[in-house]
Amino acid sequence: MLLPNNAYVAVADGEKLQLYRNDGDAGAPSLAAMQVPEVDSDNKGAGGRHASSFANPDDSQQNEDGFAAGTAAMLNQQVLAGHIEKLVIIAAPRTLGELRKHYHKTLSAALLGEIAKDLTGHSLKDVEATLAAH
Repeated sequence: MLLPNNAYVAVADGEKLQLYRNDGDAGAPSLAAMQVPEVDSDNKGAGGRHASSFANPDDSQQNEDGFAAGTAAMLNQQVLAGHIEKLVIIAAPRTLGELRKHYHKTLSAALLGEIAKDLTGHSLKDVEATLAAH
């Protein structure tokens, strides 16, 4: 995947978020770790308004869905404020599904791509290799 200069990469699962910016160019990306803005995980996701449901049977899953919803809200805010113009999201498959439920249309327009893979806690080289392979 070609990653233009100043494009962002968000790597997420249900508990962690890492944010990187490409300081290189599309042909030779150079990812730099960025400080992650505060993620409000109080939102329990699309199905979390009920005390319990078959879709989200336990608190752990509701917490993960809430973190994904909070991550999407933070990314929406960053895109709407003009801080992020181009974005790639790499997320655990279930987290990616929850993130998609909360994308603002402006975030969707800024998306260069999505990769359904859990890379949180992996090295920067693993993230770069995954981007290069897609």
